[in-house]
Amino acid sequence: MSKPVKPVTERAVRERVGRVAADAETPVATGRYSAAILELCAEILAEVGRFARPSDMELSAFFREHREAGQQDRALIAETVYAALRRWRLMQAIAPNSGFKRLVLAVWATQFKVNLRELENCGLKRGDSEWLAAVKGAASLPQPYEVDADLPDWVIVELRQRFDDETLLRHAKGFQQSGPLDLRVNLMRVTRDQVLERLNADGFRGVATPYSPAGIRMQGKPSINRHPLFLSGDIEVQDEGSQLLAWLVDPRRGEMVVDYCAGAGGKTLALGALMKSTGRLYAFDVSAKRLENLRPRLARSGLSNVHPQRLERGRDPHVKRLAGKIDRVLIDAPCSGLGTLRRNPDLKCRQTAEAVDELVVKQSGILDDASRLVKPGGRLVYATCSIIARENQGVVNAFLERSPEFRLVPAHEVLVAQRIAIQCGDYLELWPDEHGTDGFFAAIMEKRVS
Repeated sequence: MSKPVKPVTERAVRERVGRVAADAETPVATGRYSAAILELCAEILAEVGRFARPSDMELSAFFREHREAGQQDRALIAETVYAALRRWRLMQAIAPNSGFKRLVLAVWATQFKVNLRELENCGLKRGDSEWLAAVKGAASLPQPYEVDADLPDWVIVELRQRFDDETLLRHAKGFQQSGPLDLRVNLMRVTRDQVLERLNADGFRGVATPYSPAGIRMQGKPSINRHPLFLSGDIEVQDEGSQLLAWLVDPRRGEMVVDYCAGAGGKTLALGALMKSTGRLYAFDVSAKRLENLRPRLARSGLSNVHPQRLERGRDPHVKRLAGKIDRVLIDAPCSGLGTLRRNPDLKCRQTAEAVDELVVKQSGILDDASRLVKPGGRLVYATCSIIARENQGVVNAFLERSPEFRLVPAHEVLVAQRIAIQCGDYLELWPDEHGTDGFFAAIMEKRVS
């Protein structure tokens, strides 16, 4: 029996992956293909391929043990691992039982389009060149649908309940690309245009994101955590889809707001900025360690209205004390994390349908508990970084059936009112191929006034 997979939140994935490969460049551009790098890539891919723990954790441990690897080498190693994982089914189909060195060569040849001449320093053995030519030929042929989608069979079954095969495949291919580096501007301190001007003057290249009024999408993945704008709290790293959740909550000055599963607080900071540091913003989480990680970010942000609070599992006295008093509550629920496959592709091989069954029970319990905080006329936003309907619409619909005091508020109405031009219906659903973001789901509910 496989080890249960820890529930995932978007912020956790972003933070961990950012620590591993925030500096990654396009691997082909590094020009550092060698026998030594091939050995290192094969070694770490063999460890990651056991799927015993998240790939970013494996990479972090690996780089601690191999401090001789420079920044460019680490970028190439990390991107090789992620490229292999994003097309894991394809690699198994075109290079079965080949050993990890040859698997790395297959990734470089088919995903990075490296030619044989560039691999001359990799110590190719007799037959490797012919084998690579055959692999490249096999990769260029039409593949079975499941291999082309490169998703587990059980995920394909889940998505086929909602999408035709053409739409499903388009969504699936969106997850086969590397996710961009998005920044959120602290609008309480600085404008997006001012940040763009400064970044461009410093040699970075960024553009305004199409949907989030505070978002910037960077060209490449430059190291940004030492830039003065980051150190001063004027920018934070945050996927555009994650940023949009703050606008769904739409907190107002002076209100009482709760980020119920705050973690390290990326969305907390976004909410606080929209509140202009007024009112009272609670950052709740069951993990003291995650909340501790919020403190340095909170200090940089300049917010004074945020109150981190660890929750006891089960009925917490803080929740009881605040019941019926909160204007707006955001739940970024622990989930399967499959909407983050661009950044965390090993989840395809570690997550299971049985784990989702358990998560749905947990998500429903969290939604019930958090809903008790909302006052009449208040807003409740439930969100996940999952693409599985059972974790999303299923949880929300079941909640609305057992909680008639809440009604669904169409997401498009809220976003249109804030001049955010994104096509959506009752729910906000984001996909890499359509929106350029990670996969997200969000529902807005309002407590009726009796």
